[in-house]
Parts: sequence; structure tokens; C-alpha cells
Amino acid sequence: MSASRAAYVGGCAATSNVLAGKVYGIPVRGTHAHSWVMSFGDELEAFRTYAAAMPNNCVFLVDTYDTLDGVRHAIEVGRWLREQGHEMIGIRLDSGDLAYLSIEARKMLDAAGFPDAGIVASNDLDETIINSLKQQGACINVWGVGTKLVTGYDQPTLGGVYKLTALRDRGDDSWRYCIKLSEQSIKISTPGIHQVRRYSVDGELLGDAIYDLPSPPASGCVIIDPLDPTRRKRIPAEATYEDLLVPVFRRGECVYGMPSLEAVRQRAQSGLARLAPGLKRFVNPHIYPVGLEQSLYDLKMRLILQARNGGH
Repeated sequence: MSASRAAYVGGCAATSNVLAGKVYGIPVRGTHAHSWVMSFGDELEAFRTYAAAMPNNCVFLVDTYDTLDGVRHAIEVGRWLREQGHEMIGIRLDSGDLAYLSIEARKMLDAAGFPDAGIVASNDLDETIINSLKQQGACINVWGVGTKLVTGYDQPTLGGVYKLTALRDRGDDSWRYCIKLSEQSIKISTPGIHQVRRYSVDGELLGDAIYDLPSPPASGCVIIDPLDPTRRKRIPAEATYEDLLVPVFRRGECVYGMPSLEAVRQRAQSGLARLAPGLKRFVNPHIYPVGLEQSLYDLKMRLILQARNGGH
């Protein structure tokens, strides 16, 4: 359920998860399974029965036995559907050489008078495979992505840790900043009450600054990479910004109004659209600048030196 919701937020057009469609209002799309075809005496009978049961939702899975024969059977049943006043939506390919099979299937469908019938592709697709198929001229209209989208397929664990960054004693409104040291720079925590400020100029994103909430940056700040302080980005004074983090709970009370799923989806899409093309390419993408604002970086260095010199 959470995977279906996240996929829709990220830009997928629909889900095959019927319950997610009911609960979240996500459009539901899908096809029958191989088991449907295998439960009948032959593929043609399976397609005919499916068409009789679902005349307005026929996407035939054609690769149970022989893919191109499956396309021929889909065309035959598509003609019968047309005689009944309905139209075949398309076919689905789930194995084999998807580029070659989709091109051949497109030729067969067009020649048979079904130019509007779509071709759905599945079979462990990811962004790299989809990009390759497009470069090969594959005639695929719909990409059914599942396993490699909803699992951490190429990075099964997230290297995240929880560390205390500031502490306020009961009855005292002042904060005491905390830092955890390590022999590895990446494991040294960043003190402070964090907020993230996203900068842009003329709609194009420039970078994100992590800053200490009681000390917001002035215009024209500097972002410093905490792992390589020689890497710095200066934000021009004319840049506009938005703070990304919003409170959800204050003093035990929920103060956040959950936006609708469509609003969340729209925010995600508009944010992606603002990223420069070089950041979104698959091979050697640019790295989006995120770092510590100058005063927060200075605070961190000061606390590191204090701790290593015996301070607390």
C-alpha cells in the first residue's frame, strides 16, 4: 500500500493494487495473469472468456506460450469484441526481447486494423532498461514497473543514523548544542536545530542550505560541503528561497494539516521539473549542492575543537 502511494506521488500514472486505488483514489490499471491463460484449454479460449467478462478492459497478456501467436489470438478476439461494439485496449509483453517483440506486435496490430491498441511492457523494468528500449525504437506505450520500483533493489539498505543535536532542559527555553565525534568525518554529527532552505533564481534551483533555526542565514550566504570544506557554493543575494521543514508536532500536539494525495503528487512533479537536466541524467549526473550554511559550519568546527580539547 505504501509503495503504491509513493509510486503515484513520484509520477506513476496508475497502480495495479486495487485496494490502494480504493483507499487513496489512485487510478487502477492492470491485465490478467499468466495463471488465467493456463487455467483454460488453450490461449484463444482464455482470451475469449476474458473478453466476454471484461469487454471494456481487454489488455491481453500474450507471452504465456508463444508471443507472436499470442498477438494473433488477441487480434482475433479483438475483432470479435469490435463486432459486439467494444474495442480491445491492447496487449501486454512480459518476457523475451521486448524491443523486437513490440516492433513486430505493432506491425501486426496496425495491419489488422488496430492502430489505437496499446502495447504494455513489464518484466523487471527499471529506468536503465526503459531508456535502452526507447533508444532501440521499441513500440511500447505503457511501462509496467514493479519489483525494481517498490524495493531497494540496487541499494537495499539506507545508511542513516539518529543522533542528538540539541537538548533543552525541562523548564528552560535555552538550547544546549550537542556533537558526536568520530575518526571518520562522515560520522561526526552536526549540532543545532536544523532547517533546510532551498534557493532558486528565475525558477531554477541553486542548492539547499542546512542552517541553525535560531540563526537564519542572511542574503547571499555560503553553502559548505561538510565532508570537503573546500567545496563551497555562494548563493547570490537576489536568490529567492523556501524553508522545507514544517512542524508536525509542537509540545505533543499535532499542528500539521495533511495535504491531499494529489497536492503531494503535484508538489513532487513541480519540484522535479525545476531540477536542471544534468542532475537527472542516468550516467554521471551533476550533484545537487547541499551543505551547511557558513555559521552552522563554524559552530560545528568550534564544538569539535572544544570536545577534542577536553570540553563538553
